[in-house]
Amino acid sequence: MSEEQNVRHDEENTPPAPASGGVSIGAMTGGAVASGPGARAEDRSQRAGTPEPLPDVNGLTVPAAGPGGVSIGAMTGGAVAAGKDATAVDASVRLTAPARELLAAVGELRGHLPMFTRVEGNGVAEVEQELDAVGTALERTGTAPRTRLERLRDLLRSSTTVVSGLASALAVVQAIEQFLGS
Repeated sequence: MSEEQNVRHDEENTPPAPASGGVSIGAMTGGAVASGPGARAEDRSQRAGTPEPLPDVNGLTVPAAGPGGVSIGAMTGGAVAAGKDATAVDASVRLTAPARELLAAVGELRGHLPMFTRVEGNGVAEVEQELDAVGTALERTGTAPRTRLERLRDLLRSSTTVVSGLASALAVVQAIEQFLGS
């Protein structure tokens, strides 16, 4: 038998390596899980404020995970990968209640801005710029720079800004106050 035939014969007749055990999780609200040879798990998520409550798992039966597999009873966030060289990455941003409320108020006011013509001195362009900066920061990191929040609040309180009379502008001011107070 040639050396190549010998190697092929050995590979064909060698039993597979025993599978590694699996992962069984009752409830998962974030993080990352990977199972299997060479698998990787990474949690890059950003959590601000109080942690999310665990889901109600009363009566939940979590089956055992198969070899190298993953079994989860209830999952509200995170990332899971199973298998050879699998990768799981959780890079989510979880917002606090005040951050969610501020982001919603910013979105509502943004929706009202097209009613106004951008004329130098009426403040619409400045408000729009600050809304964009605050909204982007909240979406990416779960927070916004205090100086930006204060500038936006001051613009919306100012009588020189034509949008300051909108109820949605007042909602943003109130949401900023709540956010800064939390």
